[in-house]
Amino acid sequence: MSTGLPQREPDPQLPARVTIYEVGPRDGLQNEKTVVPTAVKAEFIRRLAAAGLETIETTSFVPPSWVPQLADASELLAELREVGRGPQRPVLVPNERGLDSALAAGVGAVAIFGSATETFARKNLNRTVAESIDMFAPVVHRAKTAGLWVRAYVSMCFGDPWEGPVPVEQVVDVAVRLMDLGADQLSLGDTIGVGTTGHVSRLLEALDARGVGVERIGVHFHDTYGQALANTMTALRHGVRVVDASTGGLGGCPYAKSATGNLATEDLVWALDGAGVHTGVDLAALVETSVWMAGQLGRPSPSRVVRALAGSAG
Repeated sequence: MSTGLPQREPDPQLPARVTIYEVGPRDGLQNEKTVVPTAVKAEFIRRLAAAGLETIETTSFVPPSWVPQLADASELLAELREVGRGPQRPVLVPNERGLDSALAAGVGAVAIFGSATETFARKNLNRTVAESIDMFAPVVHRAKTAGLWVRAYVSMCFGDPWEGPVPVEQVVDVAVRLMDLGADQLSLGDTIGVGTTGHVSRLLEALDARGVGVERIGVHFHDTYGQALANTMTALRHGVRVVDASTGGLGGCPYAKSATGNLATEDLVWALDGAGVHTGVDLAALVETSVWMAGQLGRPSPSRVVRALAGSAG
């Protein structure tokens, strides 16, 4: 296995440091056709932490009928012990019942998952956008009262497979309403990977104009059309400092069949290393983890950096 690194040519337009919000164990594995054993998930998370990924979204407390791949959330966190807890180990919670389970598991951070479009809100949460925000209000309030850090995801920010293009102001309205609940961070999701760089710029500018600055924003791009890395770099040049990525490019969305994998963490780290941006991630260790996880899943990693550095083993 090669451990090559890119030549570093610092880019003054980029932040000096970027936080990678690793979503592989949750967003990555939720779309797998087979259920990954709890012990394998735990080992995956331990390896990610050992590779230097500080923020790792570990699992989701959703009903097993919704996402059976993550039905072992409580068991996973019990096996991980302290590695799976704290403010840098968020878990997804859809409602107060999910929050109850997360609090019982001793987590330090939670994430809620809203939608910018009515159709996806119905398909994902069986509620209208307004009803989903009403459902999230007590979740955020209780989580903050308990001292937890809270993230708000907004999906379908750049396009919806049922509704088509999504107006920027529609996305901003939903985002502002979620942040007004008291969330600490907003994650903008390109759930089906149709966003382009100009669209990213316009959305970030529109959010800033409504009082949601880049210091409170993370970006979450899927790579359906090969635009995830370009869109991410555009967001970073606007001052965003948090990027969602999935080791090995794992992921999709069980409710949006056109959604392919997330931006691969290795591809992001390669680009940022080359630009002189600090991530704290050991790329060689991360590639080894991806190769190991690909072996567990029985298929190669879609990450181009993994394939380049690990050869046919990745």
